[in-house]
Amino acid sequence: MGQTEDFETAGIPCLWMRGGTSKGAYFLASDLPRDADARDALLLRIMGSPDPAQIDGIGGADPLTSKVAVLAPPSHPDADVDYLFLQVFTDQALVSDAQGCGNILAGVGPAAIERGLVAASEGETPVRIHMRNTGEIAVALVQTPEGRVSYQGAARIDGVPGHHAPVPLMFEGLAGSMCGRLLPSGNAVDLIDGVACTLIDNGMPCVILRASDMGIEGRESREALDGDTALKAKLESIRLKAGPLMNLGDVSGKSVPKMTLVSAPRAGGVVSTRSFIPHRCHATIGVFAAVSVATACTLPGTPAAGVAVLPDGETFAIEHPTGAAEVLLERDGAGSVRRAGSLRTARKLFDGRVFPRA
Repeated sequence: MGQTEDFETAGIPCLWMRGGTSKGAYFLASDLPRDADARDALLLRIMGSPDPAQIDGIGGADPLTSKVAVLAPPSHPDADVDYLFLQVFTDQALVSDAQGCGNILAGVGPAAIERGLVAASEGETPVRIHMRNTGEIAVALVQTPEGRVSYQGAARIDGVPGHHAPVPLMFEGLAGSMCGRLLPSGNAVDLIDGVACTLIDNGMPCVILRASDMGIEGRESREALDGDTALKAKLESIRLKAGPLMNLGDVSGKSVPKMTLVSAPRAGGVVSTRSFIPHRCHATIGVFAAVSVATACTLPGTPAAGVAVLPDGETFAIEHPTGAAEVLLERDGAGSVRRAGSLRTARKLFDGRVFPRA
């Protein structure tokens, strides 16, 4: 299959899944065009972009529900499956592979088993995932009683109602995943537009700055921040200047770096966040962004460290508008982060065929 008319009449096999606090379409690479431009054009039609409502596609009119995972047999010797994340913009004809997504990642292990790319074991199945956006390997532990994926369990994550099977994720070698090193500018703090910022990449390129330095408290609702055009203009000005400093070049058309405002915790966590992805306020916070923020909290003199309440152990609760994301940081004797992890859940919503618009 490779012709437009074939896709329109026969449809394309698609798993629609919730991964963490996001939703997305999971495809096999073999079911999509090999050419990246043709693939992206097809995904825009599938999701219904560009249209803020995505009314003629399966996208949910929000960056968190307009995501795609493309799965393939492993190209890395230490992996069981390849995973390419694609962010489909809602209001632009743009599909970006410039970042990974730790929430959609939570569904990759189950999807790989569902699609026969990975054989299930009895009880639990570890799935080694090659994250093609960054090159790193993640290990997901999938619940597989009787050799089948189970989505039922007692695990809860903030931002998702109910309880589901846990999907623990562990990462190594995240530092500099896209920017070349943990602190791409070489500094723990850079002054941009007169604002102290930490430019950091421990799985997700982020610009971390104090909410108070932007004239807000950091406890505002997502809706209030999305409506604050002056704030968003200031953030974008900083983001555009941070891009070259982070070895990302011109980021005007990119979804990274993420802009994260931090303030003192209010619900017993380590730090409170309001994250932009990059132009809309996140309802929660991305997995890799949470890891980058938690790491910044451990760096003396940074805006995050200045407001953080560090935990006694390895679990960092990163507060966000609808709760907190738990990040596990393993540090060496010098305090440097060696490994990071997160507990997510996932659920299969439907399995069928999707029919792109003409």
